[in-house]
Amino acid sequence: MEILLTGGTGMIGRALCAPLLAAGHRLTVLSRRPEQVEVLCGEGVQALVRLADWEPERHFDAVINLAGAPIVDRPWTAARRRVLWESRVTLTEELVAAIGRARTKPAVLLSGSAIGFYGDQGEAVCSDAQVESPLGHGMDFGGRLCAAWEAAARHAEGFGVRVCLLRTGLVLARQGGFYARLHLPFSLGLGTRLGHGRQWMSWIHIEDYVGAVLALLRDDTLRGAYNLTAPQPARNAAFTVALAASLHRPAFFVAPACLIRLGLGQRAYFLLGGQKVLPQRLEAAGFTFRHAVLAEALAALAR
Repeated sequence: MEILLTGGTGMIGRALCAPLLAAGHRLTVLSRRPEQVEVLCGEGVQALVRLADWEPERHFDAVINLAGAPIVDRPWTAARRRVLWESRVTLTEELVAAIGRARTKPAVLLSGSAIGFYGDQGEAVCSDAQVESPLGHGMDFGGRLCAAWEAAARHAEGFGVRVCLLRTGLVLARQGGFYARLHLPFSLGLGTRLGHGRQWMSWIHIEDYVGAVLALLRDDTLRGAYNLTAPQPARNAAFTVALAASLHRPAFFVAPACLIRLGLGQRAYFLLGGQKVLPQRLEAAGFTFRHAVLAEALAALAR
């Protein structure tokens, strides 16, 4: 297949490129730094600098949309919120408009989202098995952002394109992201529980994330929202202990919630809130997780 990939130079995108190339697909990556595309994504991967450069005559069989500026790294000033919105919602709107201009439409759009769609749901189970979740979406900025992001992607259905929404949990990978940030302090014995530690953490090993995306790409009967999380979410206290154990270190420390809120402001809910997310639609579609158990997934990363 001819595949257009946005966000291909990011941690998740790079992990996806290798198996796509190995399967014989031809990749084009949207990037403002075209000179980096082959270096980061693989030999033979082409670069598209702007969506405006996608000529209507050019055909892509599939589009995978993973673009988005990091959401936790910087304070949510008004300017940063605009960056987050434009890198997700506005870019997806532009991508769908380009799909609409294409003379031959792609068969499928796999478009990024996040479990932040649900907001902080406490003990409620966040399932994708219902077309319209009774929980609705979170009313905080993260929830509104994800809802608008998904709505922009769904407009491609109007062009006859199959759309799958990737509600992604905490992706565990050595190469970057959440796990990489925690690895050094935990390996030094500075593992820290966050607040009371009862908040749910819904995670997925990078190998399972890639496997799920490939499954959604292949199966033309699958459409709609999918939770890309392992089937066994963990509370923060249990996650802290498991990560420390995988590195053969203790985890004695506690970060008080008040200090986290003071330091992160509105972003603190990413650490102190949570969602108990279950991948029921993926499992119903026959997807088998290679890393379903947290301790095993963390041990695999530590090896």
